Amino acid sequence: MSNSLFRQARQAVNEAKQANAAGGDPAASVTKAKNALSSAYANSNVAEQSQLHALQDELNTLQ
Repeated sequence: MSNSLFRQARQAVNEAKQANAAGGDPAASVTKAKNALSSAYANSNVAEQSQLHALQDELNTLQ
C-alpha cells in the first residue's frame, strides 16, 4: 500500500514546477506544495522522507 500523502506531495511539487515553467507566479502552488510536503513527511517512513527531502530541494529552487 502506497502513501497517499506522499503521492499528493509529489503531485503538488510537480504542479508548482509546471506553474513556474509556464511563466506564471508559482506562489500559491508553492504554498500548497509546502503544506503537502509537511503532511507527507509526518506520515512517512525513512525512505519516503529521503525522497521528500529531494522534492523540498526542488521546491526551494522555485522560490
